[in-house]
Amino acid sequence: MTDKPVYTWTASNGVATITLDNPPRNAYPARATAELMTCLDEIEADQSVRAVVITSAGDKFFSVGADVSEFPEVMKPGRGHELAVTTQNLLLRLEAFPKPTICAINGLALGFGCLIAIACDMRIAAENAQIGLPEVKLAVFPGGGGTLRLPRLVGEAKAKEMLLFGDAVNAQDAYRIGLMNRLVPVGQAASTAQELAAQLAGYSAVVVQAIKETVHAARELTLKEGVALEIETLDRVSKCEDAKEGMQAFLEKRKPQFRHR
Repeated sequence: MTDKPVYTWTASNGVATITLDNPPRNAYPARATAELMTCLDEIEADQSVRAVVITSAGDKFFSVGADVSEFPEVMKPGRGHELAVTTQNLLLRLEAFPKPTICAINGLALGFGCLIAIACDMRIAAENAQIGLPEVKLAVFPGGGGTLRLPRLVGEAKAKEMLLFGDAVNAQDAYRIGLMNRLVPVGQAASTAQELAAQLAGYSAVVVQAIKETVHAARELTLKEGVALEIETLDRVSKCEDAKEGMQAFLEKRKPQFRHR
């Protein structure tokens, strides 16, 4: 018997919603990596989708992280390395995804739940959300890019505190330190993310993708190299059909009709 997928996706009005549904606590089994990768592949191929929301079922658990029942299998020789590689590849794929991604976090986001969230472009937290990487408490190294992405979002000092102690940060503190983009009442994280995604889906996909790519590329560039990239990108994007439509719509005082090219 084939296990029911824990990750599925739907699309409406230019927005794809990927949902993790693995009760009771939305644990992340090893097979979920391939499932989420398939979702991303299908969404990228769907030209009608221009923004993505990643969320989970229920209000108490975004994801508590890895499925502990699989730990004996993970500890087998060579298996841990294999999972680490596939996990890193998934998160790199998510981070570099050409369409904007918004993570809607309800309840606990621990371990891999946290890693998924910080690989997205934006994070919306319900007031009951808690996020963290508790691996150190089990003598497990917090891989999956946690030691790399977290410092970029909250700074090295705060990232070290979170990683070394392994304590979860509540939604209010996560918002205060810049880990969350929005803080909303319980039950409204997904709907808020949907609203923001719909707004992004209404913009030119050409420009949105160019912004993402340039911001990400800047991490590896000197200031001089970054300026050169901005000039090249501005020149390229200004020649696209949507740029002409945007300026024409502004002059004619009407809403632009972008064709995403």
